[in-house]
Amino acid sequence: LSGLDPAQPYFQGTPTEVRLDKSDADFVDVIHTDSAPTIPNLGFGIKPAIGHIDFYPNGGEEMPGCDKNPVSQIVDLDGIWEGTRDFVACNHLRSYKYYSDSIIYPDGFLGYPCASYDLFQSGSCFPCPEEGCPNMGHYADKFKDKIKTDFVKFYLNTGESKDFPLWRYKVTVTLSGKSKVKGYVNVALYGSDGNTKQYQITKGTLKPDNTYTAYIDADVNVGEVTKVKFLWNNNWINPTFPKLGAATITVEVGQSR
Repeated sequence: LSGLDPAQPYFQGTPTEVRLDKSDADFVDVIHTDSAPTIPNLGFGIKPAIGHIDFYPNGGEEMPGCDKNPVSQIVDLDGIWEGTRDFVACNHLRSYKYYSDSIIYPDGFLGYPCASYDLFQSGSCFPCPEEGCPNMGHYADKFKDKIKTDFVKFYLNTGESKDFPLWRYKVTVTLSGKSKVKGYVNVALYGSDGNTKQYQITKGTLKPDNTYTAYIDADVNVGEVTKVKFLWNNNWINPTFPKLGAATITVEVGQSR
C-alpha cells in the first residue's frame, strides 16, 4: 500500500485506527511532500514516519518548482486547470507526480537511509548501505525483505519539473598546477547511457594538490562512466596565464550494480 502524502490536518497524532499505519498492509511505503506544519505553513501532509519505509524527497516540506510566481504556475504547460491546482497545493500534489514518473524510471528515485535531510545533503549518508537503497514510488516493494528496523526514513532530491528523477554522484577532484588561483571548477560526466551537463565542484581559491568533493544530482543516469570533462575558469583576464589541471577525478555512484 502506497501513501501519497497522507493528510496531516485531523490525522497527525491520532490513533492508528483512524490514519494510515504500517499495520494496514503487509508493506506500506509513504511519500512525504508537504509535511511542513499546517499552521503557519499550510502543510497538508503528515510529517512522522508511519509506514514500513518513508520517503522524504527534498526534505519532505518544500518541493523544487513549487516556488514559481503565481502567474507562471497557473498558466502551466499542462494547462490552466492543472496549473491552478499546482498553485493551490503544489507540494501536496508532487507525490502523485513522483509516483507516476517512478513507473517509467525503475532505476530512479533512489532513497538514501539517513537521520536527517541536512545530513543527506552534506553527503553523510552516501553511498547506499550494503543492502542497497529502495526506489521511491512504484518499485519500493522490491525492498520489502530488506527492512531491518521499525521506522526508516529515506531522503533524495528531485528535479523541478517533469521528468523528476535525479541520480546522485560523488565527484572528487585533486588539482594539479604550479600556483593557486581564484575561480571555479566544473565537471561533466559521460557514460554508456548518457551524459550530464556541467556541475560546479568548487569555487573560490583553487590550490594545486588540494582535493575538492561535491555531491551532484544529475538528471540522467549515465550508466558506466566512460569519460569525465574537467573545466576551470578564473573569471577574469590574468596576464600570467595560470594553468590548472586535474591530477585525479574520482566518481562514485550511489548504489553498486
